[in-house]
Amino acid sequence: MTKKQIESCLLLILTAFIWGIAFVAQKVGTTDVGPLTFSASRYFLGGLAVLLCAYFFADKNMTKAKLKTSLLAGSFCGVLLFIASFLQQIGIQYTTVGKAGFITTLYIIIIPLIGLGFKKKVSLRIWVSVAIALLGMYLLCLAGGSFTVQTGDFYIFFCAIGFACQILFIDYYLPKVEPIYFAMTQFFVAALISLILLPFFEPLELSGIISARVSILYAGLISAGIGYTLQIIAQKHVKPVVASMIMSLEDVFSLLAGFIILGDRLSSRELIGCALVFTAIILAQLPTKSANAKTDIMTEML
Repeated sequence: MTKKQIESCLLLILTAFIWGIAFVAQKVGTTDVGPLTFSASRYFLGGLAVLLCAYFFADKNMTKAKLKTSLLAGSFCGVLLFIASFLQQIGIQYTTVGKAGFITTLYIIIIPLIGLGFKKKVSLRIWVSVAIALLGMYLLCLAGGSFTVQTGDFYIFFCAIGFACQILFIDYYLPKVEPIYFAMTQFFVAALISLILLPFFEPLELSGIISARVSILYAGLISAGIGYTLQIIAQKHVKPVVASMIMSLEDVFSLLAGFIILGDRLSSRELIGCALVFTAIILAQLPTKSANAKTDIMTEML
């Protein structure tokens, strides 16, 4: 491994750490503002951050056709990002940060299952991963000795499906777009949708935004803006499969962050469930001879 690859791997670990802490920011932020207010503020700041990064990292020789495709594809992806993140923001109010992190990352396993609808084969390794993940989810969702899907777990699971759809869409369009402008557009579109829907579902209170300013700034500027930029820089020198395996550490960091910062406590049964889900995620990402590693693109920025 070259020095550049080692540095890139360290940057990806930092990215995973940033994204893991973001779950805490989302949890804390919901105590002061509603999900739509948080999403609108977060993604507007994220869009501004990536817009500034465009000056340094965007393709200066980009054609008008590529710019148009970037903006259109980014707009559609912004709709998917809004749906997934909005569900996540609702769900995280009713579950722990650690559980939210592990359930969210199930999109890695959901992606190949969606491929079944397009007549794509799913390997035995993926089916084994699904079985392990289901067992892990069973242990995570046990409440009072019986299997109960709590409100938060329900929303987070459907958020994972939303992110899986978003990643598949990104996977299709990424070779045809400028990533920086693509990401910037999806952030602004997600923020705009949140802002449009906001008056119909929750009050917009400036005092709440001020109270949640630290959480919003972290989730917007650091998690979305800086986290995404670090990912782009690092993935230029690391294979996608390796990169995705490193970034899946956000699960572990979210669990540790919830424990250290918020004092979240998981039972031994729930911890075993987390371990099984994490094992399934890693197993699903292990390279195979026929793998093209395309579904490892992690641009959802949590």
